[in-house]
Amino acid sequence: MRLLFFASLLLCIGVIKDITARRSRTRRELAPGLHTLGIRDPGGSYCQKKGSCCPERDDACTVPYLDTICYCDLFCNRTVSDCCPDFWGFCLNISPPEGIQKVCIKNGQIYPSGATYQDNCNRCTCNTDGKWQCEQNPCLINPRIIDAVNRGSYGWNAGNYSQFWGMTLDEGIQYRLGTTKPSSSVMNMNEMHVNMDNDVLPTYFNAADKWPGMIHEPLDQGNCAGSWAFSTAGVASDRLSIQSMGHMTPALSPQNLISCDTKNQHGCRGGRVDGAWWYLRRRGIVTEECYPFSSQNTNGASTPCMMHSRSMGRGKRQATAHCPNPYASSNEIYQSTPAYRLPSNEKEIMKEIFENGPVQAIMEVHEDFFMYKTGVYRHTPVMAGEPESFRHHGTHSVRVIGWGEELAPNGQIHKYWLAANSWGKDWGEQGYFRIARGENECEIETFVVGVWGRVSMEDVAHRK
Repeated sequence: MRLLFFASLLLCIGVIKDITARRSRTRRELAPGLHTLGIRDPGGSYCQKKGSCCPERDDACTVPYLDTICYCDLFCNRTVSDCCPDFWGFCLNISPPEGIQKVCIKNGQIYPSGATYQDNCNRCTCNTDGKWQCEQNPCLINPRIIDAVNRGSYGWNAGNYSQFWGMTLDEGIQYRLGTTKPSSSVMNMNEMHVNMDNDVLPTYFNAADKWPGMIHEPLDQGNCAGSWAFSTAGVASDRLSIQSMGHMTPALSPQNLISCDTKNQHGCRGGRVDGAWWYLRRRGIVTEECYPFSSQNTNGASTPCMMHSRSMGRGKRQATAHCPNPYASSNEIYQSTPAYRLPSNEKEIMKEIFENGPVQAIMEVHEDFFMYKTGVYRHTPVMAGEPESFRHHGTHSVRVIGWGEELAPNGQIHKYWLAANSWGKDWGEQGYFRIARGENECEIETFVVGVWGRVSMEDVAHRK
């Protein structure tokens, strides 16, 4: 009986010891391992920095690690691992187990594997080898071009634009231009020659000085590839103002063209200037105040046409709807005569501008033009040795409003055209740029057109 009592007592003591042992298990044994998702190595020193590797289990043998601690005792090398990243190499002189992930460092900050950051137009990703891997897209804003242009003697200065930062060069070509090259039939238009009569034109001319209050400010097409509509509306606005002697000064609506001129046109995905002039002649458009610009992105859904017109006889048309803008009351339709092409002759283009006002020109935009700040622009060869993807160009249309000359530091005289772009007033010289004249720089003298506004004496008298 006594023997049975002692046996029962020993059994109970064993059970109690087992329960006590289970209760005494530390959080270290129960917690999941630090490296269940791979060993994160911030590239620092841990056990090596501590200078010792503790034998067996030593819960005080720790080192700060990220937002917790890691261990340098031999107990850590169990199934539930909480070893420091350099434990295996420093304490055991062996390679760490598979799954070790080194982290990346940028500007003194530690980033785990898989982390990303945006470097201009390229995304950089932290690889498991602790190195950043970045995309290699050519960016619209290229610091190398800016630096090379500003260090060189090209006659103009380059700069950074926040509205272009983060865009690729391909996106700039796709979103910020938008004029389709004229077809061969359009390029074969008869040229309307100007009778020079030995005229002496001024060295400097700006249409805004000759016709104050009638030359409209540059607009901003945003990421809408609609330069075909902006340049057309701009030239028509200026010509109508000049032809009516200031009695009509409409700032015509590019949005009206973008949304409503849809025959073989693509809105914010590009269009033809000859198609735009056809629409302005046959249908007509309203003012920017009536139909404000809203298409900001090439990839966005095209906005439906909100302004149609009908014939009133005698070549005039009338809007069939109120303005899409509730703050505007006048929905008057403005039209033009057919556009006419000028010869690719510097003097004849100058005389046309001098006598009749701004003209529309088509040009090739190269990668460096996006960074133009000031000066007389010429396409530079700074990217000549780079792959073709860094040297893309596309077709654009602008409004030429004058010309001038500039004395370069080397004593040479640089002749230029003064042109209005459609990238906003924060770009270039308050929305304008100067480009070499008489050299067909970027093909700007290849296809130049003018137009007459459809203005009658009745229209002028009505506005007196």
